[in-house]
Amino acid sequence: MKTITLVNEKGGVGKTTLAVHIAAGLAIRGYKVVLADADPQGHATVSLGAKKEPGLYDLLVRGAPFRDVLRPVSPDRFGVPGYPVKGQLYIVPSNVETRSIPIQISDAFAVVDRFRELQDLVDVVIFDTSPTPSLLHGSIYLATDSIIYPTKCEFLSFDGLVESFTHREMMQQTRERWGLSEIGVMGIVPTMFRASTLVHQENLNKLRAKYGDLVWPEMYMRTVWPEASTVGQLVFRFAPQSGAARDLWNIIDRVESELNR
Repeated sequence: MKTITLVNEKGGVGKTTLAVHIAAGLAIRGYKVVLADADPQGHATVSLGAKKEPGLYDLLVRGAPFRDVLRPVSPDRFGVPGYPVKGQLYIVPSNVETRSIPIQISDAFAVVDRFRELQDLVDVVIFDTSPTPSLLHGSIYLATDSIIYPTKCEFLSFDGLVESFTHREMMQQTRERWGLSEIGVMGIVPTMFRASTLVHQENLNKLRAKYGDLVWPEMYMRTVWPEASTVGQLVFRFAPQSGAARDLWNIIDRVESELNR
């Protein structure tokens, strides 16, 4: 089992959208995937057609078993029309109670210990996180194998990216003390990219100059994104032949390649 966390300490960079579509894309390709919604807004939860509820809170604070908090996601929500979904997708839902988790748990390894229970049952766990760092983030870092950093090609998003890298490096020291391996940086994904905007082009060049091959193919700003969201479908379902779907499959190709290393 591999654990991937999406992080950027700047909101509105497409973190949830990317987390949901990576989880769904891997499920389409045959993986058993659990998406853990660690954001009190619960947007990953509702994006997959589930209702907001304290799934993650119940798991970590109340000690609920996974069978009581895992919600299966119907392939009708995300599957490509005419093609079978080869794997399975589950969501651990969130709601406003997720905000209280950091003050309710005292064990930094709470996330590690609970999600380790899925070791022989699923292939991939993906965490969608809130932009505001907390002790819950620290616990998730201890459970994480690799991080994906979504970012817009704009100053404030870059600032959030830098802060996120800093907190990862701080958590490396804690992991070393406990004999845990280094958290890998799987990739940096430029989101909502507008090729016609000079500032986006210049900032993308700066991003690549600083981080090199860690920068993955950009995901373009496209009208299909809000259209799909409005009707409650993922892009794979709503517009499987669209440029947005192609952008996503490029990203999922990268993720799958990293998983199979």
